[in-house]
Amino acid sequence: MRTSGVLLPVASLPSKYGIGSFSEEAYRFVDFLALASQTYWQVLPMGPTGYGDSPYQSFSTYAGNPYFIDLEELASKGWLTKRELSAAERKDLKIDYEKIYLTRFKLLKKAYERSGIEKDPDYAEFVKENAFWLEDYALFMAIKEEYRGKAFSEWEEKIRLHKKEAIKTFLADEKNVKTSGSYRFMQYLFYRQWEKLKAYANEKGIKIIGDIPIYVAFDSADTWANPELFRLDKKNVPLAVAGCPPDYFSATGQLWGNPLYRWEYHKETGYAWWLKRLEFCYKLYDVVRIDHFRGFDEYYSIPYGDPTAEFGHWEKGPGYELFDEMKKKLGKRPIIAEDLGFLTPSVLRLVKKCGYPGMKILEFAFDSSEDNDYLPHNYEKNCVVYTGTHDNDTVFGWYSTLKKKDRDYLKEYLGCRNAKNLNWDLIRLAMSSVADTCIIPMQDYLGLGSEARIN
Repeated sequence: MRTSGVLLPVASLPSKYGIGSFSEEAYRFVDFLALASQTYWQVLPMGPTGYGDSPYQSFSTYAGNPYFIDLEELASKGWLTKRELSAAERKDLKIDYEKIYLTRFKLLKKAYERSGIEKDPDYAEFVKENAFWLEDYALFMAIKEEYRGKAFSEWEEKIRLHKKEAIKTFLADEKNVKTSGSYRFMQYLFYRQWEKLKAYANEKGIKIIGDIPIYVAFDSADTWANPELFRLDKKNVPLAVAGCPPDYFSATGQLWGNPLYRWEYHKETGYAWWLKRLEFCYKLYDVVRIDHFRGFDEYYSIPYGDPTAEFGHWEKGPGYELFDEMKKKLGKRPIIAEDLGFLTPSVLRLVKKCGYPGMKILEFAFDSSEDNDYLPHNYEKNCVVYTGTHDNDTVFGWYSTLKKKDRDYLKEYLGCRNAKNLNWDLIRLAMSSVADTCIIPMQDYLGLGSEARIN
């Protein structure tokens, strides 16, 4: 069955509090999708934003972003006042992360102090069920507060190395216990509100496509509490980091800075950490898009401390073995493989062997070349087609940068004389392709320009 959906990050939903959340507006968006006979709502990673306010540099691979908590629900419980909510209102069209950071946590901590949540059996059950990641995350964030937001690599050595005696000393202070408790509370709110919203969407026939980065951030609870998973030295400093080599778009490559996995360790454990991570994802989402799928075949390793990605090299990843284990332990689960960029024959073989649909981007198609894999007449059914993704400009923004010969080729391919309705022409092209699934960013439905670009 052919299906379609809309790409819209939770953060982009309308809100008077400066950023989209699991509020009434989210439910109205689900209603809209159902009325439009859509099947999917695709979101971006929903973890706490870290360095650069990026959801791809999150403080935890499990935790949810506290900014998405519906504040009005807390007011309805009597945990916040209407006056306090009005002080959090923002009328900016763009998200001001600094303002939100400086105000949102204060509100959520007030709600925690007034909630008496520790006596709630449902809260106790949540904490127990999620203890395998929640305890480390809450502790990590409490310590980070104590160190005024500094990366864990700058903490005092004993606590940086996760020594039991140092953690015991830290938790001897009641203030620190209270802070870590507030972060457990935020996660409880996030997950209970998201579970409710997802259930509503599923009842309306809408499935959620989630998005997970292949890597975790260096400054994260995952790296701090589980250094054995990553290529770190004895002081928990990376030996090498992730990125991409120089290419047409970047003369010095992309230096992401994420720690690389110790794949030999993951293999020895039967990929237990990865299976746990993926199993958790399927509680949150119906379909999982895995970013940078190429990294499972080969990954680019850059010496730690290098200022650019120019002098890295490729190393072999786990390949099909990881996904074979996943299928054995978790069953066949729906995955979208982000297979964009330069692909080697071995990557193509891996995607094909896994059986997962890859991605086709129309904005990559029109370079005056008829053998371009992103042109719809070259598609196979088992793929997901987009006009563009969160990494791309909007259709109109992209068109404004095209060379004349590529514009001419685009118009010829579409059979149109001008670009007045280009967004709808490309949406129609995507929808009429043989691709089993079509996902369109909301900005392109609205016909917006570069001012609406997400990334």
